[in-house]
Amino acid sequence: MYMLYEILSTAMTIYSYAIIIYILMSWFPGARESSIGQFLAKIVEPYLEPFRKIIPPIGGMIDISPIVAIFVLQFAIRGLGYLFTMLI
Repeated sequence: MYMLYEILSTAMTIYSYAIIIYILMSWFPGARESSIGQFLAKIVEPYLEPFRKIIPPIGGMIDISPIVAIFVLQFAIRGLGYLFTMLI
């Protein structure tokens, strides 16, 4: 049971890093059009899309929805840890 938790926790942590890398790629011109950027977009955008629908950009330009999405993912990782602790 603990092994399952470790696998899920590691996968969610790697996904958090993928989101951060995808966000940072927006600072560099053409980075999101690269093959790595397109791959990350396919993985990350479906998760970020619901947050973008709920949270509008600040001032029309600053998108904080990825930050909220990362917080939600981190809370899910911690909640998963509490769940597995209670089950063991």
